[in-house]
Amino acid sequence: MHIGLQIPSFKYPGGTTAIRPKLKEIVSTAEEAGFYSIWVMDHYYQIKGLFGESYTDPMLEAYTTLGYLAGLTEKAYLGVLVTGVIYRHPAVLMKMVTTLDILSGGRAYFGIGAAWYEDEAKGNGIPYPSTAERFEQLEESLKLAKALWPVDETSFAGKHFSAPAITNNPRPLSQPHPRIMIGGTGPNKTLRMVAQYADACNIGDWVGAGIMQKSLDTLKHHCETLGRDYATVEKTSLCTVNLSGDDTTGSIIRRVQELAGMGFTHAIFNMPDVYKITPLEAFAKEIIPATAAF
Repeated sequence: MHIGLQIPSFKYPGGTTAIRPKLKEIVSTAEEAGFYSIWVMDHYYQIKGLFGESYTDPMLEAYTTLGYLAGLTEKAYLGVLVTGVIYRHPAVLMKMVTTLDILSGGRAYFGIGAAWYEDEAKGNGIPYPSTAERFEQLEESLKLAKALWPVDETSFAGKHFSAPAITNNPRPLSQPHPRIMIGGTGPNKTLRMVAQYADACNIGDWVGAGIMQKSLDTLKHHCETLGRDYATVEKTSLCTVNLSGDDTTGSIIRRVQELAGMGFTHAIFNMPDVYKITPLEAFAKEIIPATAAF
């Protein structure tokens, strides 16, 4: 089992001036601890209620942040969990992901989803289409990625986006391209697109163990229907743990074991107390070594 870290909060003691050095400490410690991957969210507002925070609390732009993290790390994979399809034209987004992949030495994931934070979009003046349209945009973005990354130049024309002469120079270092991850559990669209286009799925544990398992079963069915080898899809989860609260290293190890039993191969964790650094040290000493063989 691979263990990943998501950093969803930048509300650190010391305020704005503390963000850069604290983020550097977190990421450097995580890299040394053996975390397989490091992630940030794609938001401009903080999620209301996350760790007790307000939507006006500190939030950094995702890809700019990952560019900084690429220069601080050498081993951990880097990604956005997950990019909201409505926030950037897909041709520009492809260039951003490619740039991250090159500057990180081939360590980029391309995480993407249909977006959900309506207040955030409207508050920033970003169009927020219907659910159906957002999923159409998501599929077009995936088609563009698959068409572009193997070549130097291509053209694309879809219902919502067009790119008459999009270039791919320099090409990504990841082969055959940065790993495409789709977040969500929608049985008819999201999981079908995972089977058709993606290298990885991401499922949050807030949906409950039953839906997590059902989602993997549905994904397997889509793979069978499309002729895709289910084993080639990386199954990632997202969970929140708090070693300053009710969680212990033992309870986290048991949770990872349960995830492995469902078929997950990459467990990503939020930690509300990560800025204390001690949770990362606990993962390094006890959790990552204990779960490596799961």
